[in-house]
Amino acid sequence: MEQSMQIESNEPVNNDLDALFQTYGDMVYRLALVRTRSIADAEDVVQEVFLRCLKNNPVFESAEHQKAWLLKVTVNCTKTLLGSAFRRHSVPEDAMGELSNEEEMPDSTVYDAVLKLPEKYRTAIHLYYYEDYSVKEIAAVMRTTESTVKSWLHRARGMLKETLGGEYEV
Repeated sequence: MEQSMQIESNEPVNNDLDALFQTYGDMVYRLALVRTRSIADAEDVVQEVFLRCLKNNPVFESAEHQKAWLLKVTVNCTKTLLGSAFRRHSVPEDAMGELSNEEEMPDSTVYDAVLKLPEKYRTAIHLYYYEDYSVKEIAAVMRTTESTVKSWLHRARGMLKETLGGEYEV
């Protein structure tokens, strides 16, 4: 029985968009929310990510390949959104106030502190702690080196420790 499970896991993964959304929709939304700090923008990014999946119809070799592809596309979509001319020339609304809803993120004190970090630090923290990605995997998604990711995590932990006053174990 174990052999049949191993054989199944080596086969290409089903590209059913509904199943893909059910499996990874929350993960994509959380990462988009961390990067944009806006519920509306995060929802737009989720739509764009799955639209790109529909248009490109990529062939995934494994579930891990699916997850990595979706994370990379999410990072790219948020970069595009955050770097847009409209975004650079508009006055930002108080997006942090939008995220006070406890059903969005359970530990609001810690998560609010994470959301106040600079973009690269909060993305690294989110992928490492909330999505259980390794430093190597984060480096691949963020298109940087492992040592850079380690530096980001170290600096982010220091900022969180300072912000939270040593109240939480980072």
